[in-house]
Amino acid sequence: MYIQIIAEVHTQMNAETKKQLSVMHKTLEESDIYLHALSVMQFDMETLCPDKGIEQEGETIAALSNKMFRLQHRQAFIKALEYLKDHRDELEPQDALAVRIYYEGYLKEKNVTPALQHQFSRVFNKAFGDWQRARLASDFTAFAPALQDVVDAEKKIISLRETKMACGYDHLLDDYEKGMTSAKLDELFGTCRDRLVPFLEKIRKSKKKIRTDFLSRPVTDAAQEQMTKYLLDVLGFDRSRGAFALTEHPFTSHLARYDTRITTHYYPDRFISSMYSVIHETGHALFDQNQRDDNALYHIDDKSMGQHESVSRLYENVFGRSESFIHLIYDKTCEIFPEAMAGVSEKELYEGVNLVEPSLIRTEADEFTYVLHIIIRYELEKKLFAGEIGVADLPGLWADYYEKYLGVRPANDREGVLQDVHWTSMFGYFPTYALGNMYNAMYVKRMKSELDVDSLILNGDFGTINSWMKTNVFEFADELDPPEWIMKITGKSLAPDDFLDYLENKYGELYGL
Repeated sequence: MYIQIIAEVHTQMNAETKKQLSVMHKTLEESDIYLHALSVMQFDMETLCPDKGIEQEGETIAALSNKMFRLQHRQAFIKALEYLKDHRDELEPQDALAVRIYYEGYLKEKNVTPALQHQFSRVFNKAFGDWQRARLASDFTAFAPALQDVVDAEKKIISLRETKMACGYDHLLDDYEKGMTSAKLDELFGTCRDRLVPFLEKIRKSKKKIRTDFLSRPVTDAAQEQMTKYLLDVLGFDRSRGAFALTEHPFTSHLARYDTRITTHYYPDRFISSMYSVIHETGHALFDQNQRDDNALYHIDDKSMGQHESVSRLYENVFGRSESFIHLIYDKTCEIFPEAMAGVSEKELYEGVNLVEPSLIRTEADEFTYVLHIIIRYELEKKLFAGEIGVADLPGLWADYYEKYLGVRPANDREGVLQDVHWTSMFGYFPTYALGNMYNAMYVKRMKSELDVDSLILNGDFGTINSWMKTNVFEFADELDPPEWIMKITGKSLAPDDFLDYLENKYGELYGL
């Protein structure tokens, strides 16, 4: 598609630049075909693929991934990137951005051979199957060898980086949140710990009693599917360009320009679990569905995971657990779950979905304690990559940290160290959830100064909210690194204060503190 219009758009470009730009885009168009196929297969593996088919599907994914890797490491493509990098002044802004993104990606993988890349892909895909089986059996020892292979692969990848960082783990943090380091996280998370842990103790001592009996009343999968569709429509998810499915661990997948899919998990005795998974994943999907049209044309997708998580957690918590949103969905919730909601007031539903209760499972954690779940994972990852602990130490240390920060201790590996899928293929991701909270607390202040957000939510007008998000949050996420992005939106550098103030104000009022 791009090649058809290149001659019209770049009339002032010299012949060699046109030639190299054509090479780059032809390669990326071919690469997009592989990427689409890989995304579909990965989605299938995590939703519908039977247990005995996972290993074979993983091998196919590894093989296709290797073909895409080889394609993007052809000498002609690398030569084109290097030439265009030195002739950026001749390029359209979007072309220059694409060159920067792909050249930076090439430098990260410059010393990784195709054989090594295939080996790494096989390690990660095997780990996913081993994790699923180990989790079902609640047996960490069944996953430990695969996890060790993942850690070894990550360390090998770090050792091959062209640019070296003083802290090896910082490479992984930077992959998901450009510019982020463990030193910065230590400072950010230290502030969170210092304010949240004492405040949590105040909440636990509060005499406020929140009704929770209805939250575990049984509901059917059919009713939960009906609620899923309702929430997708309320929030503005475009079902002509998206779909939803069931999985063990909910996620969102942007498969193609007009194909963004979310997943959820239905529990018969926890109906709000799926509700808030759907709202969270819809936040991710709205980010992808509201991208600039020309991004796909120029093969640009460079959002950080902190930027992405800021949106998903904004919709899930700041919007989704607000009094105005509960008012909006209360009648429909009673209609869809009549037995579960029998005798439950709107106020009781609001308080119930905002209950603060230290728990074991991150994805089920309340808004207030969630960051502590992230800090635990961050501290374990950092120690693991510093060589201070080994894989075999993780279950015990996991339990110790939960007891230290949250006052709870897992009874088994399934509700402990095996609860998350992330370590099957990525380290350095978990901090982005907490960073997302900090980002959205900063930019929602500006939003509320320009929009009557509560009234819009009360009236179900997410069209206006999503439009504001598109213009102010989504529009430049691919172009700007996270520090520049949050500065452009808010005029301030990233800091946890707005987020911590929000939590203390909201839950101080809820618990009468």
